[in-house]
Order: sequence, then structure tokens, then C-alpha cells
Amino acid sequence: MKDGGRVDPFADVIARIVSEQSRTAFAELFEHFGPRVKTYLMRQGASSAEAEEVLQEVMLALWRRADTFDPALSSVATWVYAIARNKRIDHLRRSHRAEFDPNDPLLTGESYIDGADVFLEAARDVDRLQKAVETLSPEQSTLIKMAYYEDKSHASIADETSLPLGTVKSRIRLALKHLRITLGDDA
Repeated sequence: MKDGGRVDPFADVIARIVSEQSRTAFAELFEHFGPRVKTYLMRQGASSAEAEEVLQEVMLALWRRADTFDPALSSVATWVYAIARNKRIDHLRRSHRAEFDPNDPLLTGESYIDGADVFLEAARDVDRLQKAVETLSPEQSTLIKMAYYEDKSHASIADETSLPLGTVKSRIRLALKHLRITLGDDA
């Protein structure tokens, strides 16, 4: 990809990984981006061990998905850091899941009757939200459902819809603004 008149030297490296399954090319990519991505992840709050773990996931994704790189859309560096960001988010989601508590009142049946009003209110909120989503344009509604109901990343939505990533983000942001207005600021 040309960027300010310069050719992205790593686009050729990615091409060799795709065409030749070149481990040498992959090692070159790893040697260049590995320390940089690890530093980036640590600046995002990851410990050294977490950054190393996420870095391994990033590099594995690069190896497996090298054929999806499009030099017309971004530089290799932009692509690598986007993957790193998404893998970091995935790692945070996995690590922040609540542990199973066998004594949780919801699992033992305690306080179930006391919480009936909470369940009724939640059901009403879900109904209000579904009606509000229906007021969106079909495209916005689809993007919101993909992002929040199907828990897809903006990058994967962009891939599936063939829209630029920035367009996906801005349309989701506009849809959320519309939903806030429709539901009221306290929603």
C-alpha cells in the first residue's frame, strides 16, 4: 500500500506468508511487530504476562488470516494493531467473567419471589428497547443487532457488510444516539 508515496514493506511479507506459507516471512513479521505490539498492549493496561499471551493470539491470527489482508484498505501496521486491539478486548471479556457461585440466590431459588418486580421491570425495558430498535433505519437496526445482540466486533461487522470500519462505527454511534433520544436520557 502506498502511504505518502511510500510502499508498505510488510505487504510483501504478508503476500509471501499467503502464497508460500513462508515461516521465514512470518518470523520477520513477528520480529518486527512482536515487541511493538507487546509494548502497545502493556500501555493499554495489560501485565507483561497478559501482553505476551495476547501477542501470541495476535500472531496466530496473523498467520491464519494473512489471506484476508487487503493493502487497499490499510497498511500492515494498521491491520496488526487492529487485530491486537480486538484480541485485547476479547481477552478482557474472557478474564472478567464472573466465577460460578453455587450459593448464588438466583441458583438456589432464594429471593426469587422478592425479585419478581425486578424481572417484570427488566422485561418491560427489553420490550421498550426492541420497539426503539424497530424505529431505526433497517441498516442501523441490522448494525445494532450485529454489534449488541450477536456480540460481533466492529471489524467483523465491517467484513460481513463490506462497509468501511469507520462507516460501521459512525452508523452504530448515530443509531445509539437515536436510541438514547427515543428511550430518554435515563435509558
